[in-house]
Order: sequence, then structure tokens, then C-alpha cells
Amino acid sequence: MTRKRRAYESGHRAKYLVIIDDSEECDRAIYYSSRRAVRTSAAVTMLRVIDTKDRHQQWLGVADIMRAEAHEAARAALERAAGRANGVAGITAEMVIREGDLAQEILNLIEEDEDIAQLVLAASTGQEGPGPLVSSLAKTAGQFPIPVTIVPGHLSDEEIDALS
Repeated sequence: MTRKRRAYESGHRAKYLVIIDDSEECDRAIYYSSRRAVRTSAAVTMLRVIDTKDRHQQWLGVADIMRAEAHEAARAALERAAGRANGVAGITAEMVIREGDLAQEILNLIEEDEDIAQLVLAASTGQEGPGPLVSSLAKTAGQFPIPVTIVPGHLSDEEIDALS
């Protein structure tokens, strides 16, 4: 059962959840959510999920090193994204690192944080489709307990400003 959303109750604050990956379009989701958060007095939570598939190494030391390197890379990606959000809208984003299946970890975080009110993604402009994140989550979007916003990846900062 999904926890009740409490984002707009007294003592709570709505949050936009942005998934931080290495795609070009990720910046569009960061920009949109940051601008929208400022205009709606909300916050931004940034999630980076470390894929743990193929991590069952025979050598424990190798697995530990790989895990530490993955966490360091995730932290660096989140810090870059948070810096962008701060530069765009003067906000300080919450940064979360999880390990596991991307879709499941997104759902887990939404379930745990009753203030998350919206998931913001950005679609790729490439001919291969909207991108792996949007494509994979589109299959389960109907099961999400919150709205999912998909920002077109071709929108400029000025166009997003007009929409957010």
C-alpha cells in the first residue's frame, strides 16, 4: 500500500524528484524542476541509482573497490547536478544515492518520502526514442503514486522558464 502524500499539509513541503543519470537530457529535468520548485515554494530531491547487476564478484576486495568507486562517481554526479540547480534557481537540492534496480529504487524512495509530489524526467531528442529512462519507466508510470512529468529534451532554458 502506498503512503498518503503529505506534501501540502502543515509542516511539510512538496518535493520534485529528479533522477540523475549521465544523459544529455537530464539537464532539462534539473532545470525544469529547479525553476518549478522556486515558483511553487517546493524543494528538489535528486536521486542517483547505482546498478548492482553483475556485482557478484568472487573476490570480495574487488567488489568493495567497485562499490566505493560507484558511490564516489554517484556523489560527484549529484554534486554537479545540485550545483546546476543552485545556479539556476538558488536552491539547495537534497541528494540521495541508492543501490539496486532503478525503477524499484524510485518507487522505494517515493514510498519512504511522503513529501515527494512529482517525478520529473526529460525525454531525449534522439531518433532512437525518448531515452532509456523514460522508456523503461513509461511501462510502469501508471503504477506510480504521483504524477510523472516528462520535459521535452529540446526545450531551451527560455522555453522552460515560460512553462515553469
